Amino acid sequence: MKSGAIAAAGVAVPYYLTGDKVIADEQKSESANDRPLIGCIGTGSRWDAVGPNAMRLGDVVAVCDVDADHAAKGRQRSEAENKKKGRERKVDVVEDYRKILDRNDIEIVTIVTPDHWHSKIAIEAMKAGKDVYCEKPLTLTIDEGKKICKVAKETGRVFQVGTQQRSEMGQLFLKAIAMINEGRIGDIQKIHVAIGGSPTSGPIPVADVPKQLNWEMWLGQAPLVDYRFKPGGQWGNSRCHYEFRWWYEYSGGKMTDWGAHHVDIAQWGLDQQGIGGPLSLEPVMAKFPTPYADGMPTQDDRYNTPTEFHVRAMFPNDIEVSIRNECNELGFGNGIMFEGTKGRFMVNRGKLVGAPVEELKSNPLPEDAIQKVYKGMTPANGNAHMANFFECVKLRKDPISDVYSHHRAMTTCHLANIALRLDRTVKWDDKSEQIVGDDDANRWLAREARKGYEVTA
Repeated sequence: MKSGAIAAAGVAVPYYLTGDKVIADEQKSESANDRPLIGCIGTGSRWDAVGPNAMRLGDVVAVCDVDADHAAKGRQRSEAENKKKGRERKVDVVEDYRKILDRNDIEIVTIVTPDHWHSKIAIEAMKAGKDVYCEKPLTLTIDEGKKICKVAKETGRVFQVGTQQRSEMGQLFLKAIAMINEGRIGDIQKIHVAIGGSPTSGPIPVADVPKQLNWEMWLGQAPLVDYRFKPGGQWGNSRCHYEFRWWYEYSGGKMTDWGAHHVDIAQWGLDQQGIGGPLSLEPVMAKFPTPYADGMPTQDDRYNTPTEFHVRAMFPNDIEVSIRNECNELGFGNGIMFEGTKGRFMVNRGKLVGAPVEELKSNPLPEDAIQKVYKGMTPANGNAHMANFFECVKLRKDPISDVYSHHRAMTTCHLANIALRLDRTVKWDDKSEQIVGDDDANRWLAREARKGYEVTA
């Protein structure tokens, strides 16, 4: 097991290891009933990674998307994967996700929709008795995070958020957290987080809604507005599909798109030293692609999330977490730098560097250091994040990226966006989950959903 190879009749079998259990990725001798049945809600570009990873461990029996072209692609790929594994299993296509939740045979759902749909579908999926794998960021508001945590506790469903940095990327982030846990940089004093800025679009004209797209349902809880599209670049400029990330109506810009990864790692590091949530968030600087008034963009025909920004988040013990679009003066444009009383290091998806990292050559981490921060489990050799989810479904335990830790990280991101949009410091009470002394800012913890698309717990 430790050598990373298992032989069966002289043939190596792919596996993942969690704790003391070994589970084959593709056990072709199993009957179809031995593999969980999956319903995929949302089959756009990001699903091209999530869907195939899930299909290594279960069988997709239904796909859902409000874009018929996406749904057809999802069915074609799912049926091909089923056939490849010797299972001639038909995959149903639906436009309404509730038809997937109504099916008793489906045990697991993947949610790979635009951000503003995550919470509603996830809550209803848990109430329908499904275990959930949902892409990040999980929420559009802090109130949605509170509701998801409430329902997760009530239903006992297993829920993995798609923050793959907690499991994969060569275990660079896991090693970083393990170093903090082992005291290699002493007490954390400051964290620099660089997550990139949002793009600009210029004016985007009103356009005809594509025939295959149910635009009204795509909008969901967001206001009913015209469809807009302008050709250009890889995806074109639009209010839809990949480009939803740059509209506050559907997402939170880079603050939630990449903050869901890097702010999550920053707070995971703070967790190792028992540091709670933020106390205050100060907007040092922001550049928006459109003028703002009372926290709202004054133009509706272009991207509206900030292209550049800097928020200073203060945590207990006078720890500053600086969240910016870039930290080039520190030698990196994307990543996280942890500064402690004994040294500092930087980590991103390509490297883990700094004097404490060099010292590992002569003073390596204990053999169980990764397991300690990975909830007593060992990440898989490949497909680790999804494998961790499926194993936790079997064990009925919280996976490595549970809703509770993700809600804490997203609370910081959402508060940062509130501070940027209102252009003032917000003070946070982590226990009551309320902004202190600012009733106007507190109204931004939730938002009114369009009738028929409310998010209820």
